[in-house]
Amino acid sequence: MHLSNFYDYLSKEKKYSSNTVIAYKKDVETFQDFCSLKFELNNLLKVTYPIIREWIIDLSEKELSPLTINRKISSLSKYYDFLIKINELKLSPLKKHKRLKVQKKLIIPFSEDEVLKVVDVFSKNFEGKRNLLIVDMLYSTGVRRDELINIKLNDVLLDENLIKVLGKRNKERLVPLVLNLKSRIKDYLKFRNEIKSSSSNFFITAKGKKIGPSLVYRVVKNYFSKVSTKVKTSPHVLRHSFATHMLNNGADINSIKEIMGHSSLASTQIYTKIKLPKIINDYKKNHPRERKK
Repeated sequence: MHLSNFYDYLSKEKKYSSNTVIAYKKDVETFQDFCSLKFELNNLLKVTYPIIREWIIDLSEKELSPLTINRKISSLSKYYDFLIKINELKLSPLKKHKRLKVQKKLIIPFSEDEVLKVVDVFSKNFEGKRNLLIVDMLYSTGVRRDELINIKLNDVLLDENLIKVLGKRNKERLVPLVLNLKSRIKDYLKFRNEIKSSSSNFFITAKGKKIGPSLVYRVVKNYFSKVSTKVKTSPHVLRHSFATHMLNNGADINSIKEIMGHSSLASTQIYTKIKLPKIINDYKKNHPRERKK
């Protein structure tokens, strides 16, 4: 049913990352299993929308969130679009499907004070220097977790005060280095150079291996739990903090968009909503009529 061709299309033509292709594969094959078990249907070309609706109901009964269900349906929709593209299908069974309504949740960023405080809780050994740099690079550059993990040694251009970042769909961008971050990079490299490693990756473990996503997540969660009472403490919160603090301090939203590697301005504009409480507070503190109250 052209599934392998579909996965090749995602990775080779659409340039999706291996993690994204794996996610698509899991979603489509989960639906395939559902069709086989419940309807004894093994040919996805013969699927109708009522079958898909049954799958949506089944996913809802398993207490999956609307956001997760929408993602799974999006994967399935992409598969049917591919079948139409290669002339195996004329019309997608999802053509008239409407996405489930999702209540958007704003991620609360760390405060600038919390980011400053976390710097004081790191040890002075290799892992301490590395973990501090992981946190500082996430915050100072706004890079995604996977982008940070895949930075190579030769991507860090100290003389030019830049880092080359390979983003979504293999799009490369240059991110500026602030002086403080540059200093911490030099500190980390002194320790890294003493470790025997054949890895070309910038961030490595004490054994010289490439770091993984779970390590980055643990670093952010463990260290920020010491200075913050926020329930959600993750690398993504640091990315949000970067954008929010930049915006609050007067940065142009288009500049933030380019640094973060957003494909559209709409993705960056979410941070203007985070800034809104500060605007309201400033208004109440400074408008003459509000001050008289």
